Order: sequence, then structure tokens, then C-alpha cells
Amino acid sequence: MLVGVGKPWRQLAHVALLAGVLAGCAQAESKAGTASASPSESADSKGAEVAVAQSGGTVGATGSACELPVVFDIAESWKAEAIAPGAGAGGGEDELSDAVADALLHQGPVTAACEVDAKPAGNIGYLRVWTGEPGDDEARTVLEAFVAAEEGTSKEKYRTFKAGDLTGVEVEYLHTSELLDETKMERALAVITEEGPVVLHLGGMDTEEHEAMLPAYELAQRTLRVS
Repeated sequence: MLVGVGKPWRQLAHVALLAGVLAGCAQAESKAGTASASPSESADSKGAEVAVAQSGGTVGATGSACELPVVFDIAESWKAEAIAPGAGAGGGEDELSDAVADALLHQGPVTAACEVDAKPAGNIGYLRVWTGEPGDDEARTVLEAFVAAEEGTSKEKYRTFKAGDLTGVEVEYLHTSELLDETKMERALAVITEEGPVVLHLGGMDTEEHEAMLPAYELAQRTLRVS
């Protein structure tokens, strides 16, 4: 039994069995969930309409759903849940799936600490937070290692960003799944804090879902600050 990870990580551990079902659900639900981040519409400098997520609260501070080195706003209706250290521990008939789940908790130099679920708002996807140990690595180094640890990535585009007093690095890239035989867009960002590096990652079942959830990711990035 996974402790503190919840059903999403159990589903990932059985991804080979559920791939067909999840792919079908993604197509059906993506059309119904394009307002997953509860966006309002505002005009940019060119007059185009831009989706802006409404805040549904914050995570990261002491006493919040996830206690992290950073604090940021989560989109309305999205639900945050902490991922407990050593969550893959288990035994018996679930030993293999627990081992797979435990492996999924680590990517490059960081470990999964929190996931913010978009399903309550109508989409299939998560904004996941990964944390690491303090060190000398810069944000881009951490982010490059994080992306390199995810097999099937290509066309990475890195850029710097500022959020309050924080300066970080963001990457946009493509991820190709051999299992599902499809390519989708993903994004991640990294900042360095005194407690270590923090990575925020937005995936999604497919590119359509990813784009629908972008307002929530941008809200988190815009409001990111040290806790």
C-alpha cells in the first residue's frame, strides 16, 4: 500500500495495464475540461484573449497540504496532496508495484514531494513538485538533469524567469511515450533555495490536456516565492 501518494501513483505503477483505458478517458474528458484551471479571460497587449487561472489557495507553507521550500498559488478546484518519503515501501503481492512506484518518486537529482491534481477541476493531469538536497548546482543544471532522466524527451527550450525575488529556469519540451506511441508537450521549472532545489513539472495525458492546464502552471510560476 502506498502511503501518502494516493491513487495516481498506483495507476502509474500499473501503466502497462491501464494505458488503453487512460488514453480513451483523456480524449473524452479533455473536451469537457478545457476550463480546468477555472480561467477568466483578459486581453494581452495585442488584444488577444488570454486565460488566467483563479487562485484556489496556496501550498508550501507550514500547515498547508504540502510543506515545501517554496510557496505558490494553486488554481481553483485543484487539490494538493503531499507525497510521503519512502512511499514505495510495502510487501506481499504488492511488492513489485510498490517498487515501481518508489522508482517513480525519483527523477534525476530530485524527489517527488507534492502533487496538485487537476481532476477535481475537470482535467487529467498534475502539477508535481520535486525537491532535492542543498548543493552547488545551479537551477539550469538541476533542470537539465531532471529532463535527461525522463526518457524520450526532445526539442528542449530553456529560458530564465523571475518571480518576486526568485530567479529560475524554465524548460518546454516534447516527451514521446513508446508505450502509448504518442508525443506530448511538457513544461518544468527549477529554482534554488537554501533548503535545496525545487522543480515544478506540468505534464498531462496529451498536449491538449497540457495546454488546458497551462493557466494553473502559470499561476504557480507567477506567485512562486520562498516559504
